[in-house]
Amino acid sequence: MVKINKIVELSIVLPAYLEQDNLEIILPRIFNTVEILGINYEVIVIDTETPLDFTKDTCEKYGAVYINRDGNNSFGSALKTGIVTAQGKFIIFMDSDGSHSPEFINNLYKNKCDNCVVIASRYIKGGFTDNNILLVWMSKILNIVYSRVLSLKIKDVSNNFKLYDAKLLKCLELKCDNFDIVEEILFKIVKHNINAIIIEIPYTFKKRMFGKTKRNIILFMFTFIVTLIKLVLSDTSKGSNK
Repeated sequence: MVKINKIVELSIVLPAYLEQDNLEIILPRIFNTVEILGINYEVIVIDTETPLDFTKDTCEKYGAVYINRDGNNSFGSALKTGIVTAQGKFIIFMDSDGSHSPEFINNLYKNKCDNCVVIASRYIKGGFTDNNILLVWMSKILNIVYSRVLSLKIKDVSNNFKLYDAKLLKCLELKCDNFDIVEEILFKIVKHNINAIIIEIPYTFKKRMFGKTKRNIILFMFTFIVTLIKLVLSDTSKGSNK
């Protein structure tokens, strides 16, 4: 929990859309895990614009900060709201469906440094994913295309489970509304912060525990293609920082 009048070292931000059942399991695991670090921290759940389930009650039960996303119910709005809300020196984004293990938070935090992004990577040696072969195939193609076209020397561009030095996020002007915002964030950090340090550590991605994915595969692929084109054509000389 956040201790009053002390600087927040770490913010853990979870976008949530009808994820009450999963949050009932992962929120206590998050608190138990981060307590070991002995730091001042906050856990923030970014719910839909208006509640669709009892996520707020679950947050109150375990001591997480409950926030409604601003703008619309998209994943992009959830991340933007989280960036504005988080007070920590470092920010970890993770999914609320159980695919990101709370116990791995400490691995991300222990690899932190100034101006860093630490990625829980499925595609470096030692990393793995439990998804079915079609989803793995699509994910690998997406990551290869993005990393090569955008000249990112990164194996896992698209996994949302990352730790950021908060100052790298706070100055970004983000435009994507869907899951492609994850790639937009990383691209803009790398291209417009010459001192940014990208670290990948191996991670095993799990299948969601309860509920259905919010990703529409056709929309998912379309938005990623459109976003890739926009990023390639963007005027990098102007930068994305305010």
